[in-house]
Amino acid sequence: MNVRTSRVAARIAASVSAAIWLSACTTNPGADEKIAVAKVSLQRAEQAGAPQAAPLELSAARDKLAKAEKANTDRKLKPATEFAEEANIDAQIAEATAQQEHSHKAAMDFDASLEALRQESQRSSQPTH
Repeated sequence: MNVRTSRVAARIAASVSAAIWLSACTTNPGADEKIAVAKVSLQRAEQAGAPQAAPLELSAARDKLAKAEKANTDRKLKPATEFAEEANIDAQIAEATAQQEHSHKAAMDFDASLEALRQESQRSSQPTH
């Protein structure tokens, strides 16, 4: 091998080493994806009314999401993924709790309206003297 070939081989080896090093330094796409999913779940929970209906669950989701983002920044990929998954679950629970509360309120309002209609119907059907 001549000097020129050695230099080319050394440059290729350096480029490959740099590429491997850079890929090791980037965040885990799996953790990034899980964090993104948790963020969407958190937004959905907030829009569903979780701040009022499920503040504890929503707070837990926010805390775990913050921990996931910190762990991901610190290149602690397994904890980042786990915290993101937990944040997603907590956010989904908060959203479900909010939806349940809205459904319960709607059912109660419906029952009240139905009772008012019954009473009005009874008054209308009673003979007047």
